Amino acid sequence: MFRIRTLNKISPLGLDLFPRDRYEVASEIPNPDAILVRSADLHSVEIPETVIAIARAGAGFNNIPVSQCSDRGVVVFNTPGGNANAVKELAIAALLLSSRKILGGINWMASIAGKADEVPDLVEKEKSRFEGPEIRGKTLGVVGLGAVGVMVANDAIALGMEVIGYDPFISVDAAWNLSRSVQRADTLEGLLSRSDYVSLHLPLSETTKGLLNADKFRLMKKGARVINFARGGLVNEADIIAALDAEKLSAYVTDFPSAELLSNSKVICVPHLGASTPEAEDNCAIMAAQQLMGFLESGSIKNSVNYPRCQLDQRAPFRLLVINRNIPNMVGQITTTLAGMSINITDLINHHREDYAYNIIDTEQQIPEEALAKLQAVDGIIRVRTIAKGE
Repeated sequence: MFRIRTLNKISPLGLDLFPRDRYEVASEIPNPDAILVRSADLHSVEIPETVIAIARAGAGFNNIPVSQCSDRGVVVFNTPGGNANAVKELAIAALLLSSRKILGGINWMASIAGKADEVPDLVEKEKSRFEGPEIRGKTLGVVGLGAVGVMVANDAIALGMEVIGYDPFISVDAAWNLSRSVQRADTLEGLLSRSDYVSLHLPLSETTKGLLNADKFRLMKKGARVINFARGGLVNEADIIAALDAEKLSAYVTDFPSAELLSNSKVICVPHLGASTPEAEDNCAIMAAQQLMGFLESGSIKNSVNYPRCQLDQRAPFRLLVINRNIPNMVGQITTTLAGMSINITDLINHHREDYAYNIIDTEQQIPEEALAKLQAVDGIIRVRTIAKGE
């Protein structure tokens, strides 16, 4: 029986996937095998020693202490793409909001609600204040071609825009899904210099923090517009406010408001609504549940943020799973230990990601406790567990 502790409200469509004869799922479970979470901050709580996996029903994972989990052999999953359509729809809406001054016009209309018979004349007199360009025929630069970026690029093509994409690390799956009409930019600088609109769709890291700053804004077309539904830290706030005030940029639409941004009339702040749809919550919960079940039942890793993707069809009756530091001779030590106890390996896969590696090893014989103890004692091995087929 696997034990799953839930934090936050998780969509029933995800929770219902756990077979009740093999899973106990509740918010108050002590000593769980795994945690299923949305926005709860795990930095401020003690994660039980029994936990071997954490799944975030969402793409971001800033609320999870990933480094600590990696050192403990806790696999952390997220659900990239689960909320992609929800974010894409807002990004497309932001193209129009940033161009047509729709929000300003709506707010102005609310301000004359008490003018009664004057309203028609006032509208005709003042409507030119809210004039803005069409997006058809304009150039959109999409930075980051993951699940969301690809959808934004493809839909912008369908709306008649010219689209340039930049992503030096684009995946094969994303490339297959990308419209052939999307032009490839060799450099970020090249994309910025050609774009009327720039939409950001990449994760926040040490290398992407402040990606758009004063130096980058100087390269952009006068009057360009920036859309950010990815992460607030990708844009240097002081620099973009300065670019807006200097009329270098026309508008900034962001899902990550701050006091400074709210005080600027050229910034449209959205209250972090990117994934706030019932469909997105359902999709993310389903993905998170499936990933946890795959890992707990077969050791498969898909969409982990700290360990490599690793899957192997199980044909032998027993399976050994080993998490270790990515240092020389680890596989050799594992196989030597098993051979020394006359355990025949029928299949093996080893993948690594930065400082960590993961092994799936199938055997005909059950792994005795003595072998597990020897493996766990090897310097560099973080976690060892076994699975019997059909359990």
